[in-house]
Amino acid sequence: MKSHVKNILLLIVGALIFAVGINYLAIPNKLSEGGVIGITIVTYYYFGWSPGITNLIINVFLIIAGYRLLDRRVMLYTILGIIFCSLFLYLTENTLTPVTSNPLLAAIFAGLLVGIGIGLVFLSGGTTGGSAIVARMCQKYLGWSLGNAMLIFDILVIAASSFIIGLEKTMYTFIAVYIGARAVDYIVDGLNTKRAITIISQHTPQIAQKITGEMLRGATVLHGHGAYTGDPKEVLYVIIGKQELMRLKEVVQEADPEAFVVIHEVHEVLGKGFSK
Repeated sequence: MKSHVKNILLLIVGALIFAVGINYLAIPNKLSEGGVIGITIVTYYYFGWSPGITNLIINVFLIIAGYRLLDRRVMLYTILGIIFCSLFLYLTENTLTPVTSNPLLAAIFAGLLVGIGIGLVFLSGGTTGGSAIVARMCQKYLGWSLGNAMLIFDILVIAASSFIIGLEKTMYTFIAVYIGARAVDYIVDGLNTKRAITIISQHTPQIAQKITGEMLRGATVLHGHGAYTGDPKEVLYVIIGKQELMRLKEVVQEADPEAFVVIHEVHEVLGKGFSK
């Protein structure tokens, strides 16, 4: 129950940030967006239809089309995400003075706010609907990152909206969408980034002892041999947080200045001692 409450609160906050980015930055500066929200913004410019109501109507059809492809939990949170995003879009429509009239600033911060909002909704386990439903499918079945999948579908919608908002505003919109996609990836993956370290040394036991004893991190010893010499070698494999990287380098340097160290960026780590 605590987990559900936390996820719903996260979803509500994300939906509100998303709506603020659209209504106070994107729409006042005649920018568009990708996916369904881009379609709703264009219909607002052309017909004057409320983005919140249009967003809700279009997403109802997408939910009907996609509910079989996503598990029940994701679909439940997606429905909540669509409801809250549409609600906040409706409630914040024409309620405050636009933040800026500078289209470049609007593009940067609209992209940032929309990306953060969508990222928080994704982090709760749901989506904001529209292309986000398609992005979830691509992540689940094709292994694409959420940000990149959304970027591809958003580009198609933005290209079509250029006939309404013009070429210059379309270019600003591309900036906003790109920033938003990177923000989504950072919120979803970046908060749990780790470093995977591969260490090949003649002093593996000493390095492993310091890692487990001083840094209180686990390490796995892999047995291998040199391809050219055939000499047996012990390889250490360690997962640490990025803030611990400098200390690990010091540990390796103290034990063996000639050690061979490879550092990989890891987006997510699941298991004991890390995320569930």
